[in-house]
Amino acid sequence: MNPFVLGNTEQNNYTQKNLPELQEYAWDFLHDTFRLTPEGQHIIVTENEALKVWIYKALKTERYRYEAYKHGVYNASDNYGVELEQFIGKNPNNVETATKIKRYIHDGLIVNPYITKIDSIDITERKGDSLTLTVNLTSIYGNLTQVVTV
Repeated sequence: MNPFVLGNTEQNNYTQKNLPELQEYAWDFLHDTFRLTPEGQHIIVTENEALKVWIYKALKTERYRYEAYKHGVYNASDNYGVELEQFIGKNPNNVETATKIKRYIHDGLIVNPYITKIDSIDITERKGDSLTLTVNLTSIYGNLTQVVTV
């Protein structure tokens, strides 16, 4: 269900043919919290809807900061998250910086074996220290677009 609970992660060498169906707890992106049933139970989403949750959380997590994420989600060498804090207030907003940001985002997302190709990453809005990103990608389930403000 949760991509962080995989059992023995040392031997997890996934291919598209043997990946289990991706499942995740549903996320309310507007309120930044879990979506629950009226009875207070977690809702489970699968496939591309689950991947949207994974992408959102990966883009909101600073890579290498949290000990819990340093082991890698799908293998021991791929750390979870992206390296974006280094750009806050330190670099001018120019093409070179935008290119670096997109590369870090690409590197943080492509570690997910359910993602087969990242088609585009667009910075659609800059507001203060926040960026709104539109990520278009291809997963084993088909095409997906996710908009995230980081």
